[in-house]
Amino acid sequence: MTKITAAITAVGKYVPEYVLTNKELETMVETNDEWITSRTGIKERRVLKGEGLGTSYMAIKAAEELLQKSNVNPAEIDLIIVGTATPDLPIASTAAYVASEIGATNAFGYDLQAACSSFLFGMSTAAAYIESGRYKKVLLIGADKMSSIIDYSDRATCIIFGDGAGAALFEPNYEGLGLQDEYLRSDGVGRDFLRIEAGGSLMPTTKETVAENKHFVYQEGKTVFKYAVSSMADVAEKMLTRNNLTEKDVQWLAAHQANKRIIEATAKRVGVPSEKVMMNIQKYGNTTSATLPLLLADYESQLKKGDNLIFAAFGGGFTWGAAYVKWAYNS
Repeated sequence: MTKITAAITAVGKYVPEYVLTNKELETMVETNDEWITSRTGIKERRVLKGEGLGTSYMAIKAAEELLQKSNVNPAEIDLIIVGTATPDLPIASTAAYVASEIGATNAFGYDLQAACSSFLFGMSTAAAYIESGRYKKVLLIGADKMSSIIDYSDRATCIIFGDGAGAALFEPNYEGLGLQDEYLRSDGVGRDFLRIEAGGSLMPTTKETVAENKHFVYQEGKTVFKYAVSSMADVAEKMLTRNNLTEKDVQWLAAHQANKRIIEATAKRVGVPSEKVMMNIQKYGNTTSATLPLLLADYESQLKKGDNLIFAAFGGGFTWGAAYVKWAYNS
């Protein structure tokens, strides 16, 4: 019996229209374009504006683009997973709402939260459902409205994050294409260095927590940077050695877009030249769960069937990991 692998067969994306530039940030906090660019590689980021628009709005838009491009009937989708750190509501699943709104009437859906590693962990989950043989079409969406949890008077975080969504459809493949290998990790020490302090069961929302700005992202930049560089580089290198690949065998490195210096350090560690490194952080900043699928959507026209892609991500928690994927189609 031919082995079933899980391949990405279509991608879609959505980024909000509003562009928040480094120049505009100069009017909000004590910073400047040169400082932001040299330390992060970010020139601008997108912000979702409009009353009543949350993460689901962007997820739906990305899914709709994917469906339009691929001519897939949404009723054929079996499962929708939304990787997000900013769900619409604390209890109601964002994925369930997305499924209903795009007409995926036969799908079940749920959210997956692993901060910036959400889409990477979701790839593993989607692939497992496909490889089981039970499901034929799994839609994985990474989406975050980071502007909803960012304090725009906090220079340490407001320069980094942006809003956006990306989607990927996973289907069975019988040519050996798709997800080949993965290595996923986590370490609870991370909650001390990258977190939102209030709003959970540990510290429920009160007037005091709101007044003290405890519902915004807090990041201890130097510590997170150090962990991210070593962790992403380690797992990316592990993907190559474990699969007997050299840098010449890798067509693309798709690394989480947190900081240009982290991406470059990861690429240097595995020996991948800059022209093989997917990069769009300059346009979108760190969109958390959306960075990896946004890379796929932006580079889709350059991807060729059989290309070897190495994915790497690092997020709050801490969570991190890498995956090796053989691309399944020519766009």
